[in-house]
Amino acid sequence: MVVSAADGDRLSDTVQEDIPCRQRGADPEGSAVASSKNADRDAREARDRLRRYNARQSVHSLQVTRRRRDNVVAIVSVVVIAALATFTQVFYFTAGPGMPAPTVSPSPSSSASAEKNVGPVPAKTIAKGRAWTGTLALNTVMLGISLDGAKAPQATSVFIDLAKKSFYTTTGATCHRLTNGDSFKLIQCGSVDGKGAGGAGFSFGPLENVPTDGVYPAGTIAMARGDSAYSQSSQFFITYADTKLPSTTGGYTIFGSVTSGLPAFVSQIADGGVTASAQSTTDGTPVIPTKITQLTVQ
Repeated sequence: MVVSAADGDRLSDTVQEDIPCRQRGADPEGSAVASSKNADRDAREARDRLRRYNARQSVHSLQVTRRRRDNVVAIVSVVVIAALATFTQVFYFTAGPGMPAPTVSPSPSSSASAEKNVGPVPAKTIAKGRAWTGTLALNTVMLGISLDGAKAPQATSVFIDLAKKSFYTTTGATCHRLTNGDSFKLIQCGSVDGKGAGGAGFSFGPLENVPTDGVYPAGTIAMARGDSAYSQSSQFFITYADTKLPSTTGGYTIFGSVTSGLPAFVSQIADGGVTASAQSTTDGTPVIPTKITQLTVQ
């Protein structure tokens, strides 16, 4: 084909026009890459924002949970403290410092309301209205004792009967309670479970030979009881120093006394101290475990 000059000029013009057009125009592939990068960046930023949001939400939720937990703990603490305070007051005025722990009668409600003996109470004639002597060993400490069957015939009869049946050297051998307060010092023994609960299957009354001034001299042997005067059973206590107990409760039946050996008891058992608890540091189980190892009466 013959190309004329005119054709050449037109071709040249066409080529010249076409080249600048390519240089000025947008590259389709470059535009697509740029758009993709922008989209990726936006997506990453969106994900970052979502992560930060979720993190903030998690922190907020955790803070809310902790606040709720702290509120619950605070409320529970207040309730517990109030309950302990109430319990301590009740304990102090019913079975706490200065008062021998109650003996649980076979039927507390009926015996307290009826005010009568419950169960097979030993006859008060056992004491024969006379004085009795004997020995009472606590661990290896030997105490001389005297029982007053004239002033406290019922309590003395119960103690003699249980002693002859070996109750106090078997079932009721443990002395579960010791006190060492400034004005009340005693040891208490004779519970069925060795922890202060239960009697010998009966309860009796009335109270006998109760001091009007509430003073129980060192060496006093007296019956422990609950709220009722007819809740006496097998538990008894021995004071190892002059002890003042509230007379407003009706007092406690004194049926005997320690005639010898008290200083040895103090040095070998009482001076060992009391096992402290949340309720009291002067009233609890003896640090030195104590049991009745021997008992004779005649």
